[in-house]
Amino acid sequence: MAWLAGCGAPESGTGSAAEPAPADVRTPSRPVTLNIVDVAGNLQLTQQIFENYKARNPKLVSRVTYTKVTAPELAGKVKAQQDAGRLDIDLVLTGTDGLSAGLEQNLWVDLLGKYSDKLPDLTALYQEPAAKMQELAKGRGVTVTYYPSGPLLEYNPKTVPNPPKTAGELLSWAKANPKKLMYARPANSGPGRTWLMGLPYILKDSDPMDPVNGWSKTWAYLKELDRYVEYYPTGTSQTMKELGEGSRDIILTTTGWDINPRVLGQVPKDIRTGALDGFTWVTDAHYMVVPKGVSGEKLAVLTDLMKFALTPQQQAITYDKGYFYPGPAVKGVTLDMAPADSRQAVREYGRPEYDALIAGNPKAPPLDAKAMVAAFDRWDREIGGQKVKKS
Repeated sequence: MAWLAGCGAPESGTGSAAEPAPADVRTPSRPVTLNIVDVAGNLQLTQQIFENYKARNPKLVSRVTYTKVTAPELAGKVKAQQDAGRLDIDLVLTGTDGLSAGLEQNLWVDLLGKYSDKLPDLTALYQEPAAKMQELAKGRGVTVTYYPSGPLLEYNPKTVPNPPKTAGELLSWAKANPKKLMYARPANSGPGRTWLMGLPYILKDSDPMDPVNGWSKTWAYLKELDRYVEYYPTGTSQTMKELGEGSRDIILTTTGWDINPRVLGQVPKDIRTGALDGFTWVTDAHYMVVPKGVSGEKLAVLTDLMKFALTPQQQAITYDKGYFYPGPAVKGVTLDMAPADSRQAVREYGRPEYDALIAGNPKAPPLDAKAMVAAFDRWDREIGGQKVKKS
Protein backbone atom coordinates (compact mmCIF):
# COMPACT_ATOMS: atom_id res chain seq x y z
CA MET A 1 0.00 0.00 0.00
CA ALA A 2 2.95 2.29 -0.43
CA TRP A 3 1.24 4.49 -2.98
CA LEU A 4 -1.67 5.15 -0.65
CA ALA A 5 0.46 7.33 1.57
CA GLY A 6 1.01 9.56 -1.42
CA CYS A 7 -2.65 10.04 -2.21
CA GLY A 8 -4.52 12.87 -0.57
CA ALA A 9 -5.84 16.29 -1.40
CA PRO A 10 -4.52 17.36 -4.81
CA GLU A 11 -1.77 19.93 -5.07
CA SER A 12 -0.81 20.16 -1.42
CA GLY A 13 2.88 19.93 -2.34
CA THR A 14 4.95 22.68 -3.84
CA GLY A 15 6.76 20.92 -6.68
CA SER A 16 10.30 22.06 -7.43
CA ALA A 17 10.37 22.03 -11.23
CA ALA A 18 9.10 24.74 -13.54
CA GLU A 19 6.66 24.71 -16.41
CA PRO A 20 7.72 26.24 -19.71
CA ALA A 21 6.40 29.68 -20.61
CA PRO A 22 3.63 29.37 -23.24
CA ALA A 23 5.81 31.31 -25.70
CA ASP A 24 8.50 28.61 -25.37
CA VAL A 25 6.13 25.81 -26.38
CA ARG A 26 7.11 25.76 -30.03
CA THR A 27 8.17 23.27 -32.68
CA PRO A 28 11.69 21.94 -32.03
CA SER A 29 14.49 22.87 -34.41
CA ARG A 30 15.52 19.22 -34.61
CA PRO A 31 13.75 15.92 -33.84
CA VAL A 32 13.54 15.01 -30.13
CA THR A 33 13.64 11.75 -28.20
CA LEU A 34 10.51 11.08 -26.15
CA ASN A 35 10.88 9.02 -22.98
CA ILE A 36 7.56 7.44 -21.96
CA VAL A 37 6.97 5.74 -18.61
CA ASP A 38 4.00 3.41 -18.16
CA VAL A 39 2.70 2.56 -14.68
CA ALA A 40 -0.75 1.31 -15.74
CA GLY A 41 -0.19 -1.34 -18.42
CA ASN A 42 -1.41 1.25 -20.89
CA LEU A 43 1.25 0.60 -23.51
CA GLN A 44 -0.61 -2.58 -24.41
CA LEU A 45 -3.30 -0.23 -25.72
CA THR A 46 -1.33 2.75 -26.96
CA GLN A 47 2.23 1.87 -27.96
CA GLN A 48 1.18 1.44 -31.60
CA ILE A 49 -0.33 4.94 -31.48
CA PHE A 50 2.98 6.43 -30.36
CA GLU A 51 4.85 4.49 -33.02
CA ASN A 52 2.38 5.74 -35.64
CA TYR A 53 2.99 9.32 -34.54
CA LYS A 54 6.77 8.89 -34.78
CA ALA A 55 6.47 7.38 -38.26
CA ARG A 56 4.33 10.26 -39.47
CA ASN A 57 6.42 12.99 -37.85
CA PRO A 58 10.11 12.25 -38.46
CA LYS A 59 10.95 15.96 -38.22
CA LEU A 60 9.52 16.08 -34.70
CA VAL A 61 10.47 12.71 -33.15
CA SER A 62 13.68 10.79 -33.73
CA ARG A 63 13.14 8.07 -31.13
CA VAL A 64 10.66 6.90 -28.49
CA THR A 65 11.80 4.94 -25.43
CA TYR A 66 9.45 3.00 -23.17
CA THR A 67 9.91 2.10 -19.50
CA LYS A 68 7.54 0.31 -17.16
CA VAL A 69 7.55 0.92 -13.40
CA THR A 70 4.96 0.36 -10.68
CA ALA A 71 2.53 3.08 -9.63
CA PRO A 72 3.93 3.22 -6.05
CA GLU A 73 7.38 4.09 -7.45
CA LEU A 74 6.18 6.86 -9.74
CA ALA A 75 5.85 10.00 -7.62
CA GLY A 76 9.14 9.45 -5.76
CA LYS A 77 11.00 8.76 -8.99
CA VAL A 78 9.65 11.87 -10.73
CA LYS A 79 10.22 14.14 -7.73
CA ALA A 80 13.79 12.93 -7.24
CA GLN A 81 14.58 13.74 -10.87
CA GLN A 82 12.90 17.15 -10.61
CA ASP A 83 14.78 18.02 -7.42
CA ALA A 84 18.07 17.03 -9.07
CA GLY A 85 17.27 19.02 -12.22
CA ARG A 86 17.73 15.85 -14.29
CA LEU A 87 14.31 14.96 -15.63
CA ASP A 88 14.47 12.09 -18.11
CA ILE A 89 10.74 11.32 -18.17
CA ASP A 90 8.69 13.21 -20.75
CA LEU A 91 5.31 11.49 -20.62
CA VAL A 92 3.69 9.25 -18.00
CA LEU A 93 0.85 6.82 -18.70
CA THR A 94 -0.99 6.26 -15.44
CA GLY A 95 -4.22 5.24 -13.80
CA THR A 96 -5.94 7.17 -11.05
CA ASP A 97 -3.42 5.98 -8.45
CA GLY A 98 -0.27 7.48 -9.99
CA LEU A 99 -2.25 10.49 -11.16
CA SER A 100 -3.42 11.24 -7.61
CA ALA A 101 -0.01 10.77 -6.01
CA GLY A 102 1.49 13.25 -8.49
CA LEU A 103 -1.34 15.72 -8.01
CA GLU A 104 -0.74 15.80 -4.28
CA GLN A 105 2.92 16.65 -4.77
CA ASN A 106 2.19 19.07 -7.63
CA LEU A 107 4.42 17.17 -10.06
CA TRP A 108 2.39 17.46 -13.27
CA VAL A 109 2.28 20.22 -15.88
CA ASP A 110 -0.97 22.22 -15.88
CA LEU A 111 -1.88 21.18 -19.41
CA LEU A 112 -5.39 22.56 -19.62
CA GLY A 113 -4.75 25.59 -17.44
CA LYS A 114 -1.76 26.92 -19.40
CA TYR A 115 -1.62 25.15 -22.75
CA SER A 116 -5.23 24.40 -23.65
CA ASP A 117 -4.76 26.11 -27.01
CA LYS A 118 -2.37 23.28 -27.92
CA LEU A 119 -4.98 20.61 -27.20
CA PRO A 120 -8.36 19.74 -28.74
CA ASP A 121 -11.67 20.58 -27.06
CA LEU A 122 -11.80 17.60 -24.73
CA THR A 123 -15.36 18.26 -23.59
CA ALA A 124 -16.59 17.92 -27.15
CA LEU A 125 -14.45 14.86 -27.87
CA TYR A 126 -15.06 12.57 -24.91
CA GLN A 127 -17.82 10.14 -24.17
CA GLU A 128 -19.68 11.43 -21.11
CA PRO A 129 -18.20 8.89 -18.63
CA ALA A 130 -14.70 9.60 -19.97
CA ALA A 131 -15.36 13.32 -19.52
CA LYS A 132 -16.17 12.65 -15.87
CA MET A 133 -12.95 10.70 -15.48
CA GLN A 134 -11.14 13.66 -17.05
CA GLU A 135 -12.36 15.87 -14.19
CA LEU A 136 -10.27 13.79 -11.77
CA ALA A 137 -7.12 15.01 -13.54
CA LYS A 138 -7.69 18.63 -12.41
CA GLY A 139 -6.43 19.80 -15.80
CA ARG A 140 -3.05 18.15 -15.22
CA GLY A 141 -3.61 15.11 -17.36
CA VAL A 142 -5.46 13.99 -20.47
CA THR A 143 -7.63 10.87 -20.53
CA VAL A 144 -6.42 8.56 -23.27
CA THR A 145 -8.39 5.35 -22.65
CA TYR A 146 -11.62 4.59 -20.78
CA TYR A 147 -13.71 1.58 -19.89
CA PRO A 148 -16.84 1.00 -17.82
CA SER A 149 -14.97 -1.69 -15.85
CA GLY A 150 -17.42 -3.52 -13.56
CA PRO A 151 -18.18 -5.04 -11.11
CA LEU A 152 -19.12 -8.31 -12.81
CA LEU A 153 -19.24 -11.95 -11.71
CA GLU A 154 -17.19 -14.46 -13.70
CA TYR A 155 -18.18 -18.09 -13.23
CA ASN A 156 -17.83 -21.64 -14.46
CA PRO A 157 -21.19 -22.62 -16.00
CA LYS A 158 -20.44 -26.32 -15.44
CA THR A 159 -20.39 -25.88 -11.67
CA VAL A 160 -22.65 -22.81 -11.43
CA PRO A 161 -25.53 -23.51 -13.83
CA ASN A 162 -27.76 -20.91 -12.15
CA PRO A 163 -25.51 -17.98 -11.21
CA PRO A 164 -26.57 -15.52 -8.50
CA LYS A 165 -28.61 -12.58 -9.76
CA THR A 166 -28.72 -10.51 -6.58
CA ALA A 167 -26.34 -9.64 -3.76
CA GLY A 168 -28.43 -11.80 -1.42
CA GLU A 169 -28.24 -14.78 -3.77
CA LEU A 170 -24.45 -14.36 -4.04
CA LEU A 171 -24.12 -14.45 -0.27
CA SER A 172 -26.33 -17.53 -0.05
CA TRP A 173 -24.34 -19.24 -2.80
CA ALA A 174 -21.05 -18.47 -1.02
CA LYS A 175 -22.45 -19.90 2.22
CA ALA A 176 -23.55 -23.07 0.44
CA ASN A 177 -20.23 -23.33 -1.46
CA PRO A 178 -17.52 -22.23 0.99
CA LYS A 179 -14.09 -21.39 -0.44
CA LYS A 180 -15.44 -21.42 -3.99
CA LEU A 181 -15.73 -17.62 -4.34
CA MET A 182 -12.67 -15.39 -4.65
CA TYR A 183 -11.66 -11.81 -5.25
CA ALA A 184 -8.28 -10.13 -4.87
CA ARG A 185 -7.30 -7.57 -2.25
CA PRO A 186 -8.83 -4.27 -3.44
CA ALA A 187 -5.65 -2.23 -2.95
CA ASN A 188 -3.85 -4.55 -5.41
CA SER A 189 -6.56 -5.36 -7.92
CA GLY A 190 -8.70 -3.46 -10.40
CA PRO A 191 -11.56 -5.99 -10.18
CA GLY A 192 -11.21 -6.13 -6.38
CA ARG A 193 -11.29 -2.34 -6.17
CA THR A 194 -14.25 -2.14 -8.55
CA TRP A 195 -16.20 -4.71 -6.51
CA LEU A 196 -15.51 -2.73 -3.34
CA MET A 197 -16.66 0.55 -4.90
CA GLY A 198 -19.58 -1.00 -6.80
CA LEU A 199 -21.19 -2.89 -3.92
CA PRO A 200 -22.63 0.24 -2.20
CA TYR A 201 -24.68 0.93 -5.34
CA ILE A 202 -25.97 -2.65 -5.50
CA LEU A 203 -26.92 -2.60 -1.81
CA LYS A 204 -28.37 0.93 -2.06
CA ASP A 205 -26.16 2.17 0.75
CA SER A 206 -26.69 5.70 2.04
CA ASP A 207 -23.73 7.32 0.21
CA PRO A 208 -21.70 5.22 -2.27
CA MET A 209 -19.02 7.96 -2.44
CA ASP A 210 -18.42 7.98 1.35
CA PRO A 211 -16.86 4.73 2.61
CA VAL A 212 -16.44 6.15 6.13
CA ASN A 213 -20.02 7.23 6.88
CA GLY A 214 -22.10 5.93 3.98
CA TRP A 215 -21.28 2.21 3.62
CA SER A 216 -22.89 0.54 6.64
CA LYS A 217 -24.61 -2.12 4.48
CA THR A 218 -21.48 -2.68 2.42
CA TRP A 219 -19.15 -3.32 5.35
CA ALA A 220 -21.66 -5.65 7.00
CA TYR A 221 -22.10 -7.58 3.74
CA LEU A 222 -18.37 -7.92 3.10
CA LYS A 223 -17.79 -9.09 6.67
CA GLU A 224 -20.39 -11.82 6.24
CA LEU A 225 -19.05 -12.80 2.79
CA ASP A 226 -15.55 -13.04 4.24
CA ARG A 227 -16.62 -16.06 6.30
CA TYR A 228 -16.79 -18.10 3.10
CA VAL A 229 -13.65 -16.79 1.32
CA GLU A 230 -10.53 -18.90 1.86
CA TYR A 231 -7.99 -16.14 1.15
CA TYR A 232 -7.43 -12.97 -0.87
CA PRO A 233 -4.54 -12.91 -3.37
CA THR A 234 -2.51 -9.77 -3.99
CA GLY A 235 -3.18 -9.81 -7.71
CA THR A 236 -6.08 -10.41 -10.08
CA SER A 237 -4.12 -12.94 -12.17
CA GLN A 238 -4.26 -15.47 -9.33
CA THR A 239 -8.06 -15.34 -9.29
CA MET A 240 -8.07 -16.03 -13.03
CA LYS A 241 -5.64 -18.92 -12.58
CA GLU A 242 -7.75 -20.54 -9.87
CA LEU A 243 -10.96 -20.09 -11.85
CA GLY A 244 -9.28 -21.68 -14.85
CA GLU A 245 -7.94 -24.57 -12.79
CA GLY A 246 -11.33 -25.18 -11.18
CA SER A 247 -10.39 -24.47 -7.55
CA ARG A 248 -12.80 -21.48 -7.58
CA ASP A 249 -16.20 -21.33 -9.24
CA ILE A 250 -16.99 -17.59 -9.03
CA ILE A 251 -14.63 -14.62 -9.03
CA LEU A 252 -15.16 -10.87 -9.31
CA THR A 253 -14.11 -9.36 -12.63
CA THR A 254 -14.39 -6.49 -15.12
CA THR A 255 -15.00 -6.42 -18.87
CA GLY A 256 -11.31 -6.33 -19.73
CA TRP A 257 -10.28 -8.93 -17.16
CA ASP A 258 -12.97 -11.20 -18.56
CA ILE A 259 -12.09 -10.87 -22.24
CA ASN A 260 -8.30 -10.57 -22.34
CA PRO A 261 -7.33 -13.64 -20.24
CA ARG A 262 -9.62 -15.78 -22.41
CA VAL A 263 -8.03 -14.35 -25.57
CA LEU A 264 -4.62 -15.27 -24.10
CA GLY A 265 -5.75 -18.77 -23.11
CA GLN A 266 -5.32 -18.17 -19.37
CA VAL A 267 -9.03 -18.80 -18.72
CA PRO A 268 -11.22 -21.27 -20.66
CA LYS A 269 -13.24 -19.73 -23.44
CA ASP A 270 -16.55 -21.12 -22.12
CA ILE A 271 -16.36 -19.29 -18.76
CA ARG A 272 -19.33 -16.93 -18.40
CA THR A 273 -20.04 -13.56 -16.79
CA GLY A 274 -23.05 -11.86 -15.26
CA ALA A 275 -24.08 -8.74 -13.37
CA LEU A 276 -25.99 -8.42 -10.12
CA ASP A 277 -29.37 -6.71 -10.24
CA GLY A 278 -29.25 -2.95 -9.72
CA PHE A 279 -25.54 -2.60 -10.39
CA THR A 280 -23.78 0.59 -11.45
CA TRP A 281 -20.64 0.56 -13.58
CA VAL A 282 -17.67 2.01 -11.69
CA THR A 283 -15.64 3.51 -14.49
CA ASP A 284 -11.87 3.56 -14.99
CA ALA A 285 -9.42 5.42 -17.22
CA HIS A 286 -5.76 5.89 -18.09
CA TYR A 287 -4.16 9.31 -18.40
CA MET A 288 -1.28 11.01 -20.19
CA VAL A 289 0.54 13.35 -17.79
CA VAL A 290 3.70 15.42 -18.26
CA PRO A 291 6.12 16.02 -15.38
CA LYS A 292 7.15 19.60 -14.64
CA GLY A 293 10.66 20.31 -15.88
CA VAL A 294 10.05 19.18 -19.45
CA SER A 295 11.30 21.63 -22.09
CA GLY A 296 9.01 23.86 -24.13
CA GLU A 297 10.04 22.14 -27.36
CA LYS A 298 9.23 18.71 -25.98
CA LEU A 299 5.94 19.96 -24.59
CA ALA A 300 5.02 21.22 -28.05
CA VAL A 301 5.58 17.72 -29.43
CA LEU A 302 3.80 16.05 -26.51
CA THR A 303 0.64 18.14 -26.83
CA ASP A 304 0.61 17.43 -30.57
CA LEU A 305 1.05 13.74 -29.79
CA MET A 306 -1.90 13.89 -27.38
CA LYS A 307 -4.04 15.50 -30.05
CA PHE A 308 -3.05 12.72 -32.45
CA ALA A 309 -3.77 9.99 -29.86
CA LEU A 310 -7.33 11.30 -29.46
CA THR A 311 -8.24 11.09 -33.16
CA PRO A 312 -10.84 8.40 -33.89
CA GLN A 313 -8.48 6.39 -36.11
CA GLN A 314 -5.87 6.09 -33.36
CA GLN A 315 -8.41 5.58 -30.58
CA ALA A 316 -9.74 2.54 -32.45
CA ILE A 317 -6.40 0.84 -31.75
CA THR A 318 -7.25 0.82 -28.03
CA TYR A 319 -9.82 -1.93 -28.51
CA ASP A 320 -6.67 -4.10 -28.41
CA LYS A 321 -7.61 -7.67 -27.44
CA GLY A 322 -10.21 -6.64 -24.91
CA TYR A 323 -7.72 -5.65 -22.20
CA PHE A 324 -9.58 -2.41 -21.36
CA TYR A 325 -12.83 -3.14 -23.20
CA PRO A 326 -14.02 -1.19 -25.03
CA GLY A 327 -11.01 1.21 -24.63
CA PRO A 328 -11.70 4.36 -26.68
CA ALA A 329 -12.30 7.52 -24.65
CA VAL A 330 -13.68 9.61 -27.49
CA LYS A 331 -17.10 9.52 -29.10
CA GLY A 332 -17.99 7.61 -32.23
CA VAL A 333 -15.21 5.00 -32.28
CA THR A 334 -16.70 1.63 -33.17
CA LEU A 335 -15.23 -1.87 -33.31
CA ASP A 336 -15.36 -1.95 -37.11
CA MET A 337 -12.74 0.84 -37.07
CA ALA A 338 -10.30 -1.28 -35.02
CA PRO A 339 -7.38 -3.31 -36.44
CA ALA A 340 -8.28 -6.72 -37.84
CA ASP A 341 -6.74 -8.68 -34.94
CA SER A 342 -8.70 -6.61 -32.43
CA ARG A 343 -11.94 -7.15 -34.33
CA GLN A 344 -11.29 -10.88 -34.45
CA ALA A 345 -10.41 -11.14 -30.73
CA VAL A 346 -13.42 -9.17 -29.55
CA ARG A 347 -15.82 -10.94 -31.89
CA GLU A 348 -14.59 -14.36 -30.78
CA TYR A 349 -14.10 -13.71 -27.06
CA GLY A 350 -16.24 -10.64 -26.35
CA ARG A 351 -19.73 -10.70 -24.93
CA PRO A 352 -22.65 -9.57 -27.11
CA GLU A 353 -24.53 -8.72 -23.91
CA TYR A 354 -21.92 -6.14 -22.86
CA ASP A 355 -23.20 -3.52 -25.27
CA ALA A 356 -26.67 -3.68 -23.70
CA LEU A 357 -25.25 -3.75 -20.17
CA ILE A 358 -23.08 -0.71 -20.88
CA ALA A 359 -25.93 1.21 -22.48
CA GLY A 360 -28.56 0.18 -19.96
CA ASN A 361 -26.90 0.69 -16.59
CA PRO A 362 -25.73 3.87 -14.84
CA LYS A 363 -22.06 4.77 -14.61
CA ALA A 364 -20.23 6.41 -11.71
CA PRO A 365 -16.63 7.56 -11.33
CA PRO A 366 -14.40 5.87 -8.75
CA LEU A 367 -13.81 7.27 -5.29
CA ASP A 368 -11.44 10.19 -5.02
CA ALA A 369 -7.98 9.51 -3.61
CA LYS A 370 -8.76 10.34 0.02
CA ALA A 371 -11.91 8.22 0.10
CA MET A 372 -10.16 5.35 -1.67
CA VAL A 373 -7.40 5.36 0.94
CA ALA A 374 -10.05 5.18 3.67
CA ALA A 375 -11.87 2.31 1.93
CA PHE A 376 -8.70 0.29 1.40
CA ASP A 377 -7.54 0.81 4.97
CA ARG A 378 -10.87 -0.25 6.44
CA TRP A 379 -11.09 -3.31 4.21
CA ASP A 380 -7.59 -4.34 5.35
CA ARG A 381 -8.39 -3.76 9.01
CA GLU A 382 -11.92 -5.14 9.24
CA ILE A 383 -12.52 -7.49 6.32
CA GLY A 384 -9.72 -9.44 4.73
CA GLY A 385 -6.32 -8.09 5.74
CA GLN A 386 -5.50 -11.15 7.85
CA LYS A 387 -6.29 -13.48 4.95
CA VAL A 388 -4.22 -11.79 2.24
CA LYS A 389 -1.59 -14.00 0.59
CA LYS A 390 1.02 -12.74 -1.84
CA SER A 391 0.44 -14.13 -5.31
